[in-house]
Amino acid sequence: MLKKSSILFFLANLALVSMLFGQEKAAGPIIQDYGKVWKIDAPDYNIDKDASLKVVFDIMNSPEDPTERNGSIETAARFLNMHAQSGVSLENMKVALVVHNKASKDILLNKAYQERYGMDNPNAEMVRQLLDVGVQFIFCGQSSRSRNFPMEDTLDGVQLSLSAMTALIQLQNEGYRLIKF
Repeated sequence: MLKKSSILFFLANLALVSMLFGQEKAAGPIIQDYGKVWKIDAPDYNIDKDASLKVVFDIMNSPEDPTERNGSIETAARFLNMHAQSGVSLENMKVALVVHNKASKDILLNKAYQERYGMDNPNAEMVRQLLDVGVQFIFCGQSSRSRNFPMEDTLDGVQLSLSAMTALIQLQNEGYRLIKF
């Protein structure tokens, strides 16, 4: 009974906090199904809504469990949604993801993912939505070879580079800012 009362106490407090703050995380308007963020009213550090935001995400890690989505990829959806919710236009955001190492599996077609893991790729739809709004996915050629993920097994729209290092350097030379979590 103590466990049940503890759970009820926790849920009641969670409901109270939600009521006090009166807000939930929301996805959209750019990526509808992924990338939920909190709305921040009246920040002290304001966004330059007319500035060009060019970002490259270094995506090298992935959950060990093949049923889990890659939260690092979803960060790109969060980036787009939170800035759009704050008034930055999609035209002012240029986003690229350089995918390598363990994350290589996350850009596979469902057929290739099924052959390796016995299920559909839990990242496929999220990657598709990102590609559909112009996000670049650049796959490391070295990871492709060393991890035996040929390009024909990757989602349509993924680009192959010589290496992740090469893509990261070139994008930064083009004014993209590196975000690595």
